[in-house]
Amino acid sequence: MTKELERILPLVQKPARYTGGEYRAVVKDKETVDFRFALCFPDTYEIGMSNLGVRILYGVMNRMEGVWCERAFAPWGDMEEQMRAHNIPLWGLESGDPLQEFDIIGFSLGYEMAYTNVLNMMDLAGLEVRRENRLDTWPLIVAGGTCCYNPEPLADFVDVFSLGEGEDVTVEMINVCRRGKKENWSKNRLLQELSKVPGLYIPSMVDVTYGEDGTIAALTPSEGVELPILKRVVSDMNTSYFPTDTIVPSTEVVHDRVTLELFRGCIRGCRFCQAGYAYRPVRAKDPKVALEQGIAACKDSGYQEMTLSSLSTSDYRPLVELCDGLLDYCKPRDIGLSLPSLRADNFSMSLMQRMQEVRKSGLTFAPEAGTQRLRDAINKNVTEEDLMQSCRTAFSGGWTSVKLYFMLGLPTETDEDVLGIAELAKKVVQCGKAYAANPRRVHVTVSTACFVPKPHTAFQWEAQVDMDEYMRRVTLLRENMRDRSISYNWHDPDTSFLEAVFSRGDRRLGRAIEEAWRRGAKFDSWSEYFDLNRWLETFQDCGIDPHFYANRVRKDDEAFPWEVTSTGVTRAFLARERKQAYAAVITPDCRHQCSGCGANRFCKGGVCDA
Repeated sequence: MTKELERILPLVQKPARYTGGEYRAVVKDKETVDFRFALCFPDTYEIGMSNLGVRILYGVMNRMEGVWCERAFAPWGDMEEQMRAHNIPLWGLESGDPLQEFDIIGFSLGYEMAYTNVLNMMDLAGLEVRRENRLDTWPLIVAGGTCCYNPEPLADFVDVFSLGEGEDVTVEMINVCRRGKKENWSKNRLLQELSKVPGLYIPSMVDVTYGEDGTIAALTPSEGVELPILKRVVSDMNTSYFPTDTIVPSTEVVHDRVTLELFRGCIRGCRFCQAGYAYRPVRAKDPKVALEQGIAACKDSGYQEMTLSSLSTSDYRPLVELCDGLLDYCKPRDIGLSLPSLRADNFSMSLMQRMQEVRKSGLTFAPEAGTQRLRDAINKNVTEEDLMQSCRTAFSGGWTSVKLYFMLGLPTETDEDVLGIAELAKKVVQCGKAYAANPRRVHVTVSTACFVPKPHTAFQWEAQVDMDEYMRRVTLLRENMRDRSISYNWHDPDTSFLEAVFSRGDRRLGRAIEEAWRRGAKFDSWSEYFDLNRWLETFQDCGIDPHFYANRVRKDDEAFPWEVTSTGVTRAFLARERKQAYAAVITPDCRHQCSGCGANRFCKGGVCDA
């Protein structure tokens, strides 16, 4: 730690965010290292250190001989103020060295509202934010994560986008860069060589033209580059790296526990869910492997809680077997076991009893919509009876409170569907009072969020309802759900609107992102910093209509900016699913019938592990 840093730490809140030195942090001898990677998370330390993907990539890279991966996080406002006042550049937590000294600065992008933080971190590192102004080869700016399935809004700032799961492609990318560094390649030569690595998208090698109506006219790649760039996947979850000996933070983080990943992908086909499409196909761990990893991670870290992670945990076939094995270890040591992502159609008494063996956690179900017609339209594959049966099981088993999660503004939604949420909540309350041991303590919490149409989903053509209409539906629901046993929380629509703009935007948004950042935008997912008016004024001054991106239904044959990338799921399949939605016709899950989405191209023998 430098003397300058020592002087300013007493002046900021939560100084442990910035000191490093945690148990299991990797410190290497710089004399034995020829390549350095700064793994950056564009949010606070507490958020970033709760991200399993960051921990996985940190471990993968630090297992490479001659490579040292360090971490950097977005400093909170008080720390940034001190850094700028004392000319302290952003640094790697492990060495304390400025990020300018690293070979690659890589950002993990899981949420569009972090885009201004990416620019702010580059600026704090002393780098030009626009890639055209960074003439030196190093450091190279790389980004990966779910947001990169539409990389175009950040195309003016990032040199290389990594698509899909990063364990293998990151190693391949580093090996190319190490060779380029050794042989002193130019930046153009380096990017040309990286474009040959499957899964890497180089925005400078694609030219975009627009039609008179503002839509994409053509996406023209450089010679030798084929579009779309197909994502990378890890084929074998049993042999892929899992961080059992990971960093233990010195301060409390959001998810302060062991996170045990069970499988990737999802057998369901919810038409709104980008993750459900983007992470196909299903690839599951053997329960013996998962058991060994979970126990090893608890032993090494000392954590007193473990959560089982996946997009739909209760769809893991050997879940009961795995829980029994984990509880044999956890129960005598008072280690809690939690199972998020439970579905209302397969919540069983046996599962519930296992969840209570150490300590009881909360129960959350996500019906998503208030009527069966709309649940069928979004392909949720959950009935009202499924939900009520799960609630009967929960209330009979000792729970007195349940959380229900819904979206407002889904395609084809009517006021009848909105009011259906209130009716469903009331039925759950009645169920609780009939089955709970203490009916007076029964409580249901209803939460709604504004639907955001996402790329590479069946609803990528759809418009987001405007903010006034969303709030009208919130008011309609609130006025029809006045019950002491029901609490209602709704997500502010302002950030959802901006999320829709960026998730479906093109590279013309780059100038607005840069200008908003120069006007002070950062930490846009935090209410302390977010200012919608600043964004609206910026869009106006930049000649950009945000409603063109968020609130417009796309034409059936319109070219999308995100079609430079591919999740493996075909556009024809998504278009077919959209038609099914308007007919309120469900598509069976992958376990019952292959829907022919196209993701089986990643599977051995063309058969997924559903």
